[in-house]
Amino acid sequence: MTGSSRPRAKRRIGAAPQPTAVTERSHAPLNRPIASMSTTPLSSAYPSAYPTEDEDETLGSKIQPFRFLALPSELRNKIYSFVYSTAPVVIDLDPHTFALLNRQKLLSLFRVSRQLHHEAAHHFFSTHTFRLFPTYPGRYLKTKKPLLARLPAHYRASITSLELRLGPGFNNPPQGWIVNDALGLADCTTVRVLKVFVECDPSDAIFKGFRMGEGAYERFSAELLNSVLEVVASVTTVEFDAWPSVKRSGDMMTGLGEVVAQHDKVVGWGPERGWDKDSDQIWLDAVLMNGLGKALSKSVAIFG
Repeated sequence: MTGSSRPRAKRRIGAAPQPTAVTERSHAPLNRPIASMSTTPLSSAYPSAYPTEDEDETLGSKIQPFRFLALPSELRNKIYSFVYSTAPVVIDLDPHTFALLNRQKLLSLFRVSRQLHHEAAHHFFSTHTFRLFPTYPGRYLKTKKPLLARLPAHYRASITSLELRLGPGFNNPPQGWIVNDALGLADCTTVRVLKVFVECDPSDAIFKGFRMGEGAYERFSAELLNSVLEVVASVTTVEFDAWPSVKRSGDMMTGLGEVVAQHDKVVGWGPERGWDKDSDQIWLDAVLMNGLGKALSKSVAIFG
């Protein structure tokens, strides 16, 4: 033992040991509440997400139906346009069109009320083009009751645009492609535009051996167009369009142009063929050749 070290204190015999901190904690009462470290309040502190019966009755009495018919007619027409924007531009008698209309329930507005039926139906039939004779292969092409004949008369009265598609069945025209009273064209009193789309010209040499006769389908098409224009006197514009293989100087287009000139209708051009780009130049050349003082129909000038 060194001199700097202190002597260790001796414990007296029989003295009780001094309690340590560990001993004190070990004898702490077990039922002491432990403070929670979570700051989230109890769920009972939140109000219920479901209203009581009294609150439910109060809220239900405040909800009022939307007064759609109180909107201005311009806004209602805009809404109708959005509803029918997914419908095909040209309505034809084919399974795809009617499957789309039924799947998306586009015509459900017709069954809401009498006024809504009148407005929605008029907007639908006046903003879409309806094909006179079906072109879908099979029983649709050969049917004797086209889509126009299946529509009620008050629906046909709202139509403003019709389409006559020429080319299907060029070697054997369907028997149902005929203008008669059953077709219902007499009810189409508001039609302003007749669109004529030519898919092929059988006078072309490539159709030799497949056409039913020399110039037979061309005469059939011209007579069909003439019958339509005779019944639907309200037509002001005949809009021609075709596939790129069809020539405006061919026998098909020449015969159709003569019919339009006889009825003195305005000639228009569709976007597919691109004939509108050079029609103005042809019209100007025809006027210069025939003189400014001579009356000259634009359809005669363009088709020769």
